[in-house]
Amino acid sequence: MKKKIGIIGSGTAGLHLAYALRNDFDLTVFHSSLPEEIRKGRIMSTQVHFGPTRLRERRFDMPEWVTPPLLESIHITVGEQKLFVGKLNESASSIDQRLYFSHCLEDLKEKGVAFRNDKVDEEQLRALTSEFDLIIDCSGKSGPLFSFPLDTTLSPFHQPQRKCAVGYFNGVTPEKPLGVNVTILPEIGEMFEIPAMTEAGQVTILFLMPIPNQKLDVFKGIKSGEGFTARMKVVLEAFFPNIYKRVDKDNFSLSDEGAFLQVAIKPEIRKPYLTFNECLVVGCGDSVFLNDPITGQGCNLSSYCAEQLYETLIENKDTVWDSRVGESYWERVQLYVKEVTEWTNAMTQPIPQHIIELLVQGAEDRSIADNVAEWFAQPTTAHEAFFHKSNI
Repeated sequence: MKKKIGIIGSGTAGLHLAYALRNDFDLTVFHSSLPEEIRKGRIMSTQVHFGPTRLRERRFDMPEWVTPPLLESIHITVGEQKLFVGKLNESASSIDQRLYFSHCLEDLKEKGVAFRNDKVDEEQLRALTSEFDLIIDCSGKSGPLFSFPLDTTLSPFHQPQRKCAVGYFNGVTPEKPLGVNVTILPEIGEMFEIPAMTEAGQVTILFLMPIPNQKLDVFKGIKSGEGFTARMKVVLEAFFPNIYKRVDKDNFSLSDEGAFLQVAIKPEIRKPYLTFNECLVVGCGDSVFLNDPITGQGCNLSSYCAEQLYETLIENKDTVWDSRVGESYWERVQLYVKEVTEWTNAMTQPIPQHIIELLVQGAEDRSIADNVAEWFAQPTTAHEAFFHKSNI
């Protein structure tokens, strides 16, 4: 008889796990929104799936998107000075999560995965642990549902280090070669410009990350799409002239009425397993590994940890699932989580002098530029550069 697994949540981590585990276990996915509600709802985040994540998606036979704009590069600008364009080793993509998640949910249902449309609360948890051999908490930024212990060494902040103002826009001509455009304004904040695919076609994500209470922190109190668009246009003209010159002033608009978001995230890393009501519970994705989005690692870290959890469960398929299995999973991911988190936390602080010097060198040396671009796909190389001052 197959072991029974309950996955709470249907974001990146939950979906990767559903595809990975569906053939080996009796699987039930709990999700609070129906596919059509997700498709027609508000945007939930930004997203760039770098090469390693796209490889895992292929490994687990997740849907392939045949028409997305493929992102080949990372553009780096500091202030108003464009430093360089670094080429990624493997192409990345960005698919609106409303489209991505809803399509995957429908596809999994067709493949026979069981779903329960239910927002799980604390009162239901004890009953669920009696029903399943394992509960996986993939509740995302709103989680965790379980009291996974905080890793204080990797969770040094008591408040968000950035605010996030995100809009999916029409009317912006993308940079060439196509890629993620990173603009850093020291002591003020950052802007990430991301070509993305939505149900209605290609758009440009403008992802503004103001340092709280500094000059870019100007979106407070804006509730409407019209107000958000007007304020973003003002911000582009005042602070990001390299983007503003590519804006079609007459056609600059949100791609749809739900295509904007404001949020602030306090990063928290937790030990991702515990025993509840004599049942092993593990966490995966943002529910336990919640980083600031400044390095674009949310969906990529979730994908990585989902694969490692899959490997752990397959290796222990015929053993008792207890805290030893949880500890094995944590040992698999701990170093990677640590390095991604330490790099991400460092990016929210003033840039170290040796990194500034490295970025300047990238303007003259193509190999350095390409290696810096690869930080986002292979974040352990970024950790090496930041903390070991390696000669990349």
